[in-house]
Formats: sequence, C-alpha cells, structure tokens
Amino acid sequence: QVQLVESGGGLVQAGGSLRLSCVASGIAVGRNTVGWYRQAPGKQRELVARITTGGSADYADSVPGRFTISRDNAKNTVWLQMNSLKPEDTAVYYCNLFPNNIPWGKGTLVTVSS
Repeated sequence: QVQLVESGGGLVQAGGSLRLSCVASGIAVGRNTVGWYRQAPGKQRELVARITTGGSADYADSVPGRFTISRDNAKNTVWLQMNSLKPEDTAVYYCNLFPNNIPWGKGTLVTVSS
C-alpha cells in the first residue's frame, strides 16, 4: 500500500522553528518528486516546497529562505525544516507526490502564535 505519513507539527511562537517529517511506504521518495503542501483555514491547499528526483528544491514565494526541504532515500523520508515561522504559516501540512498526487494523508497541524 502506497502511503505517506506526516508528523512533527505543533504549536510554536512566531519566530520559532519546526521540522516536519514525511515517511513513505510502498513508494520510493528518491524516485519521485515529493512536495510539501499546506492548507490554511478557509483557503485552498497550496504547494510550499518540492524536491525532485535529482535533489533540486523549489519553494513558494512566501517561504524561500525560511523553509528547507530535504530527503533521505535510505530512510525513505522527506523533511521540511521551517524557521522564522509566522502566524500566516498556520495550516495543516501534507506531503504528497508532485504533480500526480496519491490519496492525501491526515497531515500535521502547525499553529504559529503571534
């Protein structure tokens, strides 16, 4: 069964940091472009970062310099390091393949207080 499971969210003050994890099963993260997405209350889900099979990373305009996506093929895991968090980063964060998504997981909630 192909599955991506997110974890690492929580409550953090503005300016703080969190590291999100995405553990894959049934699929190799190193053979796919994997993205971190987020959905804030009342808003559409958006792509915030992605890492290609070659290891190149792309970021949404709202996060470059603050978020870093990385991958460990041996652990079949993709991380999202989030620094200098802002209240507007509050959202449920998901990982999924890009561009052809598999069924979405539960995500992990990130709440940034001001």
